[in-house]
Parts: sequence; structure tokens; C-alpha cells
Amino acid sequence: MADYSIYIVEEDPWYGEILAYHLGLNPDYKITRFETGKECLSKMHLRPDLVTIDFSLPDMQGDELFKKIRESNPQIPVIIISAQEEINVAVNLLKMGVNDYLIKDEATKDLLWNSIARIRETQSLKKEVAYLREELGQKFSFQNTLIGQSESLKKVFTMMGKAIKTNINISITGETGTGKEVVAKAIHYNSDRKKKDFVAVNMTAIPKELVESELFGHEKGAFTGAMGRKAGKFEEANGGTIFLDEIAEIDLNLQSKLLRVLQEREVIRVGGNEVVKLDVRLIVATHKNLAEEVKKGNFREDLYFRIMGLPIDLPPLRERGEDILILSKYFIESFIKENRLGPIHLSQGAKDKLLNHYFPGNVRELKTIIDLAVVMCDNNEIKADDITLTSLKKDDVFMGEQKTLREYTCDIVKFYLKKNNDDVIATSKILDIGKSTIYKMKQAGDLE
Repeated sequence: MADYSIYIVEEDPWYGEILAYHLGLNPDYKITRFETGKECLSKMHLRPDLVTIDFSLPDMQGDELFKKIRESNPQIPVIIISAQEEINVAVNLLKMGVNDYLIKDEATKDLLWNSIARIRETQSLKKEVAYLREELGQKFSFQNTLIGQSESLKKVFTMMGKAIKTNINISITGETGTGKEVVAKAIHYNSDRKKKDFVAVNMTAIPKELVESELFGHEKGAFTGAMGRKAGKFEEANGGTIFLDEIAEIDLNLQSKLLRVLQEREVIRVGGNEVVKLDVRLIVATHKNLAEEVKKGNFREDLYFRIMGLPIDLPPLRERGEDILILSKYFIESFIKENRLGPIHLSQGAKDKLLNHYFPGNVRELKTIIDLAVVMCDNNEIKADDITLTSLKKDDVFMGEQKTLREYTCDIVKFYLKKNNDDVIATSKILDIGKSTIYKMKQAGDLE
């Protein structure tokens, strides 16, 4: 049974019959012919999958019919077939949004066949993307992304529930490895914007001199190496959500430009004049105290108030109690499923060892520990000796002298630098912090 409806609008009955016959060789196509624009418009409520239009119709020009079709059915692909070979006509129609422009000659029927095949492939891909986004929305349900039952985590769920109801800016704080990007994705894929893009940008991963171009885009020739126009991350996220991770690392000079973009809701590419209007939901994240950064003069106060919006603070894993064991079980089950292993469980000794650990790397560190423990264990049981801990225990931190959070952070960074033979890159990856952060701590003498 035919399931792809094609309207052919052609003034010449003989030529229309030729096109209909040729396309009708595909049993999936249901062909309906019209000789005037008005006849076609009267049947547009039946929502065909594609329309081909003769440019010179007896009652209206092809561009006029195209506009009327798009007014009521903006998603339906349209192909113009014309005896005119004027380049400017074709260019104008393609700018208007026509999917293809074909010249009437002996090859037209074959070109039309190929054009429809390409359009169908594009439509199929769009449907697949839409389906996957719907699936992703289900995958990113709160309980599937943040595993645990602690009261501190339930508070996070409550704030996330409030976040998805509006387009208010979101600021997520928490130590490295607590799942800030996971929370941002869960908010996006449970919001009205879930069918549009989620664009994540880690501010520490972009060289300082390229940040402006990366965020706002650039025009050809804007700087050495700019070989063509490039859309920035804000443009990519238009209609969706942009997630700026480690927002505290953004340069002061660029902070003013970011503030203007957020206030005006528009962007101008580097080296250009065109104003691009934006409809973007902003989510930012940082492991730093932005209020303290404002006091130090490292962060603009006006930008701070612009981006704060709804604050969500993620608790460190060491404050989530039994969630450590719930997550451990989840990671064990995930690992054995991926590697087709038999059932494995934690011994009481292993549980006690995990519960007594400080977890400076939080959830990310726990997953690494569990994956290794599953590989190392024997007889389907993870024992205490299978748990390899490479960082501080709770007692190491809390039984000694009282320190500030910054001092503890410096201790952790120093520990990993020593373990990695002073390799800043390796340490930054393990702790999920920017290399520049470690270099700044070195310059300030905090790691001596």
C-alpha cells in the first residue's frame, strides 16, 4: 500500500502524466495530479508528504503557490519544475526555502526521482533524530541520571523539578565529579526545549584566544586561519540550551561581551555586522564560589546576578551516606552487563571501606574504583583488598587540624600531582579541573 503522498501541480496534462507515471513506478508513492494552484491548495489539508510545482501555472506563479503552501504547511518539501533557466530565479526560490529547482528537459524525470529520494532520506533522518531525542528525554529522567535516595539528593530533585517548568537561568554548583553536566542535561531533556539541541561548553578546555570565536562565531577572514563563516555555540543552541561549564574561568574582558549577549538576546559574530537573534536557555556550572570570586574582582557582579537564576547545589558524595553503596551496586551491575560477567556483590568489608572514604573525585571517582574492583575480585565477591583507594580517607581529613575548603582542595591537588610525578595534565583529568586552575595554584604558592 502506497504510504508516501506526492502532489504534482503541472499545467501541461501530458507532461504531468509523464512525471506521474515515472514516479508511480515506486509502489510506495501515491501520486495526485493538479493543473492549477487553487486545486492543489484545496487539498493541502490532506497533508501530502511532498509537492512538485510547475513554475508557470495558469492561475498563479510557482513562487506564489509555494508561499501559500508554506503558510499553512511549513514542513512540507517543495520542488519547483520550470522551463526557465534563469539563474536568479532559481537562486531566489532556493533562498525562499524551496527544496530543489529543476529545469524541464529530457533528464527532468530522473532528476526528480533522485531529488525526492534525497528529500525522503532527510525526512527519515529528521524523524529518527526526533525519536532519539524523545528517547533521550526518557533516558534523562531524574531518577535514571542521579542514582540515590539520600535526603540531600531529594532536595536536588525538587529544585530540578522547578527548573523544568520555566526558562529561568540555572546555576549549578558542586565539587568536581558530582554530576553537574548530568543535571544540566536532565533539565534540558525534561523541558519544552528537549527537541532542540543541548550544547555543552567547558570553558577550561578552550584556549583563551579562541573563546570569543567559539561562543559567538566568526566571519571569514575575521582573523588568521578563519577560512570561512563559523556559527558559535550560542547559535548552535538556538531554540535549545547552552551549558557553560566552569563559568568562573571566563576572562574578565569576555565577561562583558557575554553579559551583552545575555541582555540583548542576540549575538554578532567576530568580524561581522549581522545580528543573530537568540532564543537560548542558559545553564552554568562551577566548582567555585562565584560570590567570593566577585569579591576578589575575578568575576563581574552584574554578570553574576544575570546568570544566577535558580541555584542548584550538588552535595559531595561523602555527604550522601548510603548512596555510596547504592551507586556502587549500580556501577557493578552496569560493568558486568557491558562485559557479560556473572553476578558480583560487595562484601561487608568492602562496603565499610567505601563508606569510610573521602571521595574527593565524588561519583566519577567511585565509578573508577568499582570498575577496577570488579576486574580484580575473585569468586564473585568484591573484598576490601579489591578496593583500591588512591586519595584521602575521611579520617585523614577530619581528624587532623581544621582547614578551609581551599586548603583541603590544595592538599588533594598536591596529592595527585605527587602521585603523577607533577604531571599537571594527568592531574587535571583525574580531578576534572582545568589545567589553568592548577597552574594558578602553583603560581600563588598554594601547592608548595
